[in-house]
Amino acid sequence: MTGKKQESSAAAYQSVLMFTKYQKIYAKRARGFFDNWRISMVILTQAVFYGGLWLEWNGRQALLLHLVERKFYIFGLVFWPQDIIYLTAMLIVSAYALFLVTAIAGRLFCGYACPQTVYTQLFMWIENWVEGERNDRIKLDNGPLTLRKIRIKLTKHLLWGALALWTGFTLAGYFSPVRELWHNLLTWNLGGWETFWIFFYAGFTYLLAGNMRELVCRHMCPYARFQSAMFDPDTLVITYDNQRGEPRGQRSSSADSAGGQGDCVDCGLCVRVCPTGIDIRNGLQYECIGCASCVDVCNEVMDKLGQPRGLVRYSTENALASHFGRQEIVSHIMRPRVLGYGAVLVLVMLLAAWFLAHRIPLKVDVIRDRGMMSREIEDGRIENIFTLNVMNTEEQAHRYKLAVNGLAGVEVADSGDIEVPAAASRSVIVLVRAPAESGTKGANPFFFEIVSAENPDIRVREKASFLMP
Repeated sequence: MTGKKQESSAAAYQSVLMFTKYQKIYAKRARGFFDNWRISMVILTQAVFYGGLWLEWNGRQALLLHLVERKFYIFGLVFWPQDIIYLTAMLIVSAYALFLVTAIAGRLFCGYACPQTVYTQLFMWIENWVEGERNDRIKLDNGPLTLRKIRIKLTKHLLWGALALWTGFTLAGYFSPVRELWHNLLTWNLGGWETFWIFFYAGFTYLLAGNMRELVCRHMCPYARFQSAMFDPDTLVITYDNQRGEPRGQRSSSADSAGGQGDCVDCGLCVRVCPTGIDIRNGLQYECIGCASCVDVCNEVMDKLGQPRGLVRYSTENALASHFGRQEIVSHIMRPRVLGYGAVLVLVMLLAAWFLAHRIPLKVDVIRDRGMMSREIEDGRIENIFTLNVMNTEEQAHRYKLAVNGLAGVEVADSGDIEVPAAASRSVIVLVRAPAESGTKGANPFFFEIVSAENPDIRVREKASFLMP
């Protein structure tokens, strides 16, 4: 009796493997409709990234986030640190655009436009070109170390390194004028920080896109973890039609699905083309980046078998359960969550556009001289000293007229105009004088008014305090 209890107790325990050894994924190229879209997005995003910094505008770099000058140039716009509200609006727009796309079509951004996906695709194109297709790569890696293998691997990594370095240089060129950066590079005169950031970004590109690849999406990307909070039964995701595909099994191309056999022939191609190594037939998983490679390859198999496409397709949970058609799927997209994201996105974009259109290209900072709060001059009037930092955010020089008001008899000792070059700033010391009887002891409010001589609509009124002894 004791022996039977021990056997039954031992049978109740199961061996559960918590950690598995990492196995390299050899993704097979899947050609088709979605692959063409992915190629187009790679070309588009990288044409913008690699080519955008060489564009010129008014004799300068059109896109430049100049950290040394603390100015951002975006074509005809010049942003200063005081314009952080526009950066905030841009981040809000980006976030809600991502939420909106996710609510409608899942991880569409991940599959087609995410930098990790895009650069992994670039590195894989180089790998396929140098080492060959999937079977050739597996054979090469499992084969002995020969001179041919060393030559092929070295060629691949050298090309990877060149692409990574050019990517690092391009990124640095958005923060430091690229033509100066290029000249300094050719003359071996790069600064320490420029050199650091070029190699830092190049190293991360080489590591993440060339070596880690799917590990970034599976273990490092936070978006994969909280995406489920933005999904609902009407979100378009990559799905496998269980009702149509099961029970799966191999059969000839001439066989039909009679006898209860599903359309899935269990060829395993949907797994081989997956860049993260998942089996979409097991249902939606957080590792799925929505690249639709499995859709392309499955459609190709269905074409060969003479079966309708769409065994693996973009669909929704409700559409699979209720057998919705395309029009019904589209009609379910306009739901409260999507409308909410869309409304906030449109509202923020309209507000940002309105403020940008009505932005005054002049900013003034008023700083009191802390060394001398106030003093009495020869004629009995009281004098305060201020420093005005006048910032011209337009790309043309301006001459500004300065005036003060708000206090009886207040005036500027030197009423000369303030000339500020295009997209520059100038600090001037201003002596403000007022009769002693015009205010009370302590702080008395008054205003600086700065108006452009060329355009009276460009004016700023800044409040300050005049100290009476």
